[in-house]
Amino acid sequence: MRLPATSRALRASSGRWSIAARPTIIPRSIPIPSRPAFSLREWSSTPTCRIPSTASPQKTQKSTLKIEDETHKTDEWTNTPDTILSHVGRRLYLDENHPLAITRQLIESQFTGPDFGNYSEKNPVVSTKNNFDVLGFPEDHPGRSRTDTYYVNDKTVLRTHTSAHQRAYFQQISRNEKTRPDEVGYTIIADVYRRDAIDRSHYPVFHQMEAARLWKRPDTNPLAASKETTAMIMADLEKLPSHDVVVEDPNPTLHDQRNPLQDKHHSVEEVEAVAAHLKRSLELMVIKIFTEASKAASKGGAEVEPLKVRWIEAYFPFTSPSWELEVFWQGDWLEILGCGVIKQDLLINSDVPNRMGWAFGLGLERIAMLLFNIPDIRLFWSKDARFLSQFRAGEITRFEPFSKHPACYKDVAFWLPPAAVTGGSAAGGAVPFHENDVMEIVRGIGGDLVEDVTLIDEFTHPKTARKSMCYRINYRSLERTLTNEESNELNLKVREKLVEELGVELR
Repeated sequence: MRLPATSRALRASSGRWSIAARPTIIPRSIPIPSRPAFSLREWSSTPTCRIPSTASPQKTQKSTLKIEDETHKTDEWTNTPDTILSHVGRRLYLDENHPLAITRQLIESQFTGPDFGNYSEKNPVVSTKNNFDVLGFPEDHPGRSRTDTYYVNDKTVLRTHTSAHQRAYFQQISRNEKTRPDEVGYTIIADVYRRDAIDRSHYPVFHQMEAARLWKRPDTNPLAASKETTAMIMADLEKLPSHDVVVEDPNPTLHDQRNPLQDKHHSVEEVEAVAAHLKRSLELMVIKIFTEASKAASKGGAEVEPLKVRWIEAYFPFTSPSWELEVFWQGDWLEILGCGVIKQDLLINSDVPNRMGWAFGLGLERIAMLLFNIPDIRLFWSKDARFLSQFRAGEITRFEPFSKHPACYKDVAFWLPPAAVTGGSAAGGAVPFHENDVMEIVRGIGGDLVEDVTLIDEFTHPKTARKSMCYRINYRSLERTLTNEESNELNLKVREKLVEELGVELR
C-alpha cells in the first residue's frame, strides 16, 4: 500500500536549501538542550521591492513591531503581518514530543559530538546585509522582493534561510581550536519565513536544517600539502561505518562543465576525499531516517520496498561540485537534500581561508511528513490534543487522521487595475500585482482555515486589454466542520480586502 497523500506533498514541497556566501554578524549561538539518547533545495529565491499600486489606498501601519522582546521601527518596506509574527517563539523543534523535534533529533543523532555541535537560532530577525548582501545576492536578485520576503523594515527581515548565520558558524569552528578542538562541524536548525503559495505542502513559516564539516589546511600554499590533507580526510572517512544499501552514483565526482573543480584552491585528490566523506555521511543519515520510516510504515500495514539511494549532479552557487540526494520511497524518487564541496571563496570571505569542507541543507517538514505520514503541513502548527497526543520523543509513529472534514470551495474573480502588470521582471521594477499578495490577503483573513488557493482562470479582454483572474479558495478546518455561513463570511472579507489593498474590480 502506497502513501499517496504524503508522497504528493513531498514531491510538491519546497526543500529549498541555500548555502550562502559571506554572512557577517555573529549570532547568539544557542546549544540545543541535552536530551535522552536516541535509539534509533533551489536556493533561496525571493523579486526586489514591490512598488504599491497607485490604485490601492495606503493602509494604516504600526510605527513599531515587537519581535522576541525587541522593538523594531517600521517603514515603507514593512510587510510582516501579525498573523506571521504570531508564529515567532513557538519553537516546535524544541518540543521533544513534537514530530519536528523528533525528526531533528533523528538527524542530529547522525552528527554528534565531539565532531559536531548541534545548535539552534531562536531569533528570526536578521539584517538584510546578513540575509542578502554578504551572501552575494545582487541588488536585482528576486530574493530581495517584498513579494516573497517578510520585511520588518528596509534593513531588517525575518530570515529566509539558515544561511544568514553561516559565516558565524564557520568562524566558530576556527575559534574551537582553542576551546573545543574536536568540534569541526555543526548542525543548525531554525524557523525561516517566506511569502509563498497556499497548499498542503507550503506554509509561510517552516524549518531548515543545515550542516557543515571542515578540515584545516596549511595557512600558506595549501595545495602543496594536498596529499597530507587528503590522507587526513580519508582517515576520517575510514571511521564512518559502511553500509549495504544500493546507491546509484553514475557520474564522476568532477566534470569540467557540470561539476567543475575549484582548481585555484583544491586538488582533485582533496575533492574526491571530501566528496566521499560527504556522501558516506549523508547516505548513513538517510538510511537511519528511512529505516525508521520503514518500521513505522510496516506497522501501519504498508508494503515497504528495499531502500535505494541515488546521487544527482546539481548546481548551487556556493558549492562545487554539488549534488542532490534522492531516495526511492513508496514508488517515487524523492529529493531529500542539496549538498556539495563548499566554495573556497565563501570560506575566504568568512575569514577561515585555511579550511575546506562540505555542507548540506534540507527542509525539516519534508522529512517529517514522510516519517510520520502527515498529509498537511498545517498540522505541524496544530494545538489540538488529538494531533499532539499521537507523538512521543524518540518514537516514529504513523499519523492517524482523527477526522476528515468537508471542503468548502469559494471562488473570487476580479479585474486587475487598468495599469496593473502581472508577473513583471522577477529581478525588480514595479510589480503592482503579484500572486503572493493574493495569498497573503487570504492567509491573513482565513489563517489555517484555508487549505489551498488555486488560480483556475485568467484571460485578457480583447478590446480593453484588461486582465481578469479567478481564484478558487478551499476553506477546510483540520479540527472541525466549517459551516457555509462561516466560509461565506471569510470569503466576503477576502473580497473586500482585495479591493482595499490591490485596487481590483470584483466580478
